[in-house]
Amino acid sequence: MQNENREWHALEVDEVQSHVETDVESGLSKQTVTNRQEEFGKNVLPEKEKTPEIIKFLRQFNDILVYVLLGAAVVTGFLGEYIDTIVIVLVVTVIGVVGYLQENKAEEALEGIKKLLETKATVIRDGKQSEIDSSDLVVGDILVLAAGDKVPADARVIQAEKFKVEESALTGEATTVEKKSDVVKEEAVLADRKNMVYSGTSVATGSAKAIVTAIGEGTELGQINASISEVQTVKTPLIRQTTKFGQTVSIAILIISVIIYAFGYFLRDYEPVELMLTTIGLAVAAIPEGLPAVISIILALGVRNMAEQKAIVRSLPSVETLGAVSVICTDKTGTLTKNEMTVKQIVTAKHDIEVSGSGYAPNGDLELNGQPFDLDDDESMIDLLTVGKTCNDAQLNEEDGEWVINGDPTEACLLTVAEKAERPIERLKVISKIPFDSEYKYMATLVEYKDERMIFVKGAPDRLFDMATTDGFKQEYWDEKRKEIADRGQRVLGAGLKRVDSSKQSIDHEDVEDGLTFLGLFGIVDPPRQEAIDAVAACRDAGIRIKMITGDHKDTAVAIAKELGMEVEGALEGRELTDMSDEEIKEASVHNDVFARTSPNDKLRLVKGLQENGLITSMTGDGVNDAPALKRADIGVAMGIKGTEVAKEASQMVLVDDNFKTIYNAVREGRRVYDNLKKTILFLLPTNGGQALLVAMSILLGAAAPLSPVQILWVNMVVAITLSLAIAFEPLEESTMKRPPRPANVPLLSRYYIFRVTFVSILIGGGSLWINYMLGDFDYSTEKLQTITLNAIVMAQLFHLYNCRTELVPAFNRRFFDNKIAFLVSGLLIALQLFITYVPFMHTLFGTAPLTWEDWIYPVAFGAVVFIIVEIEKAISRRVIGNQNIH
Repeated sequence: MQNENREWHALEVDEVQSHVETDVESGLSKQTVTNRQEEFGKNVLPEKEKTPEIIKFLRQFNDILVYVLLGAAVVTGFLGEYIDTIVIVLVVTVIGVVGYLQENKAEEALEGIKKLLETKATVIRDGKQSEIDSSDLVVGDILVLAAGDKVPADARVIQAEKFKVEESALTGEATTVEKKSDVVKEEAVLADRKNMVYSGTSVATGSAKAIVTAIGEGTELGQINASISEVQTVKTPLIRQTTKFGQTVSIAILIISVIIYAFGYFLRDYEPVELMLTTIGLAVAAIPEGLPAVISIILALGVRNMAEQKAIVRSLPSVETLGAVSVICTDKTGTLTKNEMTVKQIVTAKHDIEVSGSGYAPNGDLELNGQPFDLDDDESMIDLLTVGKTCNDAQLNEEDGEWVINGDPTEACLLTVAEKAERPIERLKVISKIPFDSEYKYMATLVEYKDERMIFVKGAPDRLFDMATTDGFKQEYWDEKRKEIADRGQRVLGAGLKRVDSSKQSIDHEDVEDGLTFLGLFGIVDPPRQEAIDAVAACRDAGIRIKMITGDHKDTAVAIAKELGMEVEGALEGRELTDMSDEEIKEASVHNDVFARTSPNDKLRLVKGLQENGLITSMTGDGVNDAPALKRADIGVAMGIKGTEVAKEASQMVLVDDNFKTIYNAVREGRRVYDNLKKTILFLLPTNGGQALLVAMSILLGAAAPLSPVQILWVNMVVAITLSLAIAFEPLEESTMKRPPRPANVPLLSRYYIFRVTFVSILIGGGSLWINYMLGDFDYSTEKLQTITLNAIVMAQLFHLYNCRTELVPAFNRRFFDNKIAFLVSGLLIALQLFITYVPFMHTLFGTAPLTWEDWIYPVAFGAVVFIIVEIEKAISRRVIGNQNIH
């Protein structure tokens, strides 16, 4: 049965049902599902073959610098310098292991994100509708599909309502395809099978039920081995920038090394082999070969941290972009508000009814002037509640004493208010349906009611007002009532009905263009989240503009915006945006913050307008029609709870909790990650530069090498596995969220950064060379002198790490002890230095010698001097250029 090679499209529904042994009404039983999963496995595509671990490890050595080192190892071995050979090979191996572990960490972080992005599917099992992981689907499951869903398996359509599917992922056709349950000819090609839906495609409009006929690799998509949910691991612009930077520096250093070698060979009295190894040490010391790997792990940690804060970032590049976001465009409902919809007011032609209670629990009453309202006093109230309950796709259930909803919150609250009535309100059987569509802003159902065939309509009041052409409709009265409700910050929903011929079996939009009897209005409250109010204020402090783009009425949007502390002057509606030129949209997108009654195309135009103003823009969305705006935005943000699978697929970030504060937290984390990347560069480049300068100056001066090549390799190794990772864990500086977003085109190294790198390189390189020369007059052995110099340059780097934990803020501040990792790696570095200084076999390998406690005064004092001088420089720079201008 599993993934049979049948022409499902050519079979009647009952034949399909029989072949896969299911029931179209009640679905599969729990036991049947378990049995089929055990026999046929999960609904997943085969994963791309993983790179063998040994290949991943060997890949770490595919670098020109490693080739140079290994070449040096061969030369030293050929010359009989076996200890040097062993040490070089050992150090290269350690650096390879560190790179391998860093790559695995990044992969593990993205793998965790990949699991969080798994899609969901709605199925009917044991007669109940429920949501499951799409990987748990089996052949025979009854799928329930709606607009915005990602089709999770191949399935035969058995019931369809205005159902259209976008199949470009499979067929390449850009236009949507209408699907029906009718049998199709057996010879029909894939694109013509109008009664089949296929894994990886997307539901554009309408709703349907379908029987799963193939899962996993048995699907059409599986057979061409395409992946629908793989997270793409793309190198970020910053990594590409730093990689290119490292390559450029490598070439420059190799050229300089050749020049230095020639200078030492022809103009200084150096042994060729010693000079060659020293020159190789110069090249290795100068090149920041570990920088891309360190940046990758910082970005991967940022992705993991965001996931812990309920922001699922799909790829590493998004982390980098988040740090530069200058505008956040957001919906209102559920993001800025609680999305706990409650009907608080019902207005009919005769009465204004107040509704008590809150949330989805049906606890409360319909009240008129503080007294229980008698439905017999207003027959239209019964009609209104019946329309609200029937013209409705949501479900309301009690589970473990808690009332939970399955469906749209606005629809669910209509079920709740119907339950609060003094008598049962019937939910009628639907004969035909026009599903809600954001373009039309209403939903309609064909039903049998009071022995008549009627169309129930529920949706935006202004749309229903246009349909209400019956005698007695008072446009002015209803406009006033709608505005009264909206002014209270409530969402307004209208309902009406239309009598039609008893023979009518299906409905379309043309059937409700006029002749509607308008019944009344629902006032629905959805208060702002307190954390959203705080986050909006925090965004304002960070120089980030918030744009509310909602489908709600202008009055409602303005009322909520005021509570959020947003600027509401000049709020615009979608109809005004439609009449604007692109140039006018560009201006309006910057100067206005509240946009109401907007369409998906309005959102797209606003995003384009903001980007044309040079603003890095984040856009939130939840529906299939939001996908173009989400894709266009620099950071598309999909809702994890109410968001459709198509919206999630189009976005770069998914909010697990649909909370606006989570967007702010993600931007905050993005800024922290970017700042730490810059600080890492600020730390690594001067340490490499200082070492290179030390070696180069000694050759130019014709002096003995202050450090041997293996000692330089040791310094690079211990810094790579300790200090270089510390800044990744640095917390956000307090000033970071008080400064405006960084410009999109900011260079990797600002003028200040270039000055700081050069200044500290000269300080560390020149200072350590001076110590070596100064102590050369003392009665020290070569081994002891080199050991002091070795520890001096390591101590300088250790102290400099604490300079770099902040850019211009003093190193000693109230958050000095927040980064525990910095102290941990500092302790590890000190332990390694004691190891190379006092363990006898390390003396043999690295040419070091034990030091007395008095000898340690020079390295420690030098490190402290470097720290103090850099802190003085930071204070001067802070006063001259200011903390805001260093980027």
